[in-house]
Amino acid sequence: MKTLTFTPSRLAAAFLPLALVATPLWAQSIAPVPSNVVSFQSSSFVEVQQDTLRLVLSTTLDGNDAADVQTRLKTAVDAALQEVKKSAEAGKMDVSTGSSRLNPRYNSKDGKINGWAGYAEVVLEGTDFARITTAAGKVKSLTMNGVSFGLSRQTRAAAEEKAQAQAIEQFKMRAQQLTQAFGFGGYTLREVSVNGNEYGGAQPEARAYGMKMASMADAPVPVEPGKSKVEVSVNGSVQMK
Repeated sequence: MKTLTFTPSRLAAAFLPLALVATPLWAQSIAPVPSNVVSFQSSSFVEVQQDTLRLVLSTTLDGNDAADVQTRLKTAVDAALQEVKKSAEAGKMDVSTGSSRLNPRYNSKDGKINGWAGYAEVVLEGTDFARITTAAGKVKSLTMNGVSFGLSRQTRAAAEEKAQAQAIEQFKMRAQQLTQAFGFGGYTLREVSVNGNEYGGAQPEARAYGMKMASMADAPVPVEPGKSKVEVSVNGSVQMK
């Protein structure tokens, strides 16, 4: 049997064709380093009147027997629902039950259960403020627990569309300014992302309204909406050329 001996030079020669084939493929996988690229952000907001109201009615009941507390909670909620459903109308005033719970109450001395505490809610929500507040004022079995304002889907969409158009226009103007400032004649859009947010104004204090409601028979609950800001930001980068 004949033994073949490879010298370093012969080994290099043997693997040279492979290296020549592999090098272009390896080189092609390396992305070019971006140059003359600038990243920045522009944003714009539109302020609009809040047009939806969410009003929460609730009760908290205590007792020694869990079943009794639960029964009284159900009676209170059923009475409230029977009253407010008379004025319910989709979109203008939607009615739903909110959170409810029944928790044991423990004796601080021996840690044993000595009673039960129950809580239940009814939620009124919609765009007809007068309808909602009048219906809430007629409920006798529950009291006010919270009130908040927001934007309807249509109002928010319209505000977001306007803010978005302004933010994009500002982005384009900023891109042109930066391109000229760096001594380039133009630019192409490289990448961009558009994000929107809504910021509400200060909400009324529920405790103050609850106190007023307790002393007003069949009277509308006083509420005053504020304004929300719908903001759209445009983040991206451009290739200056």
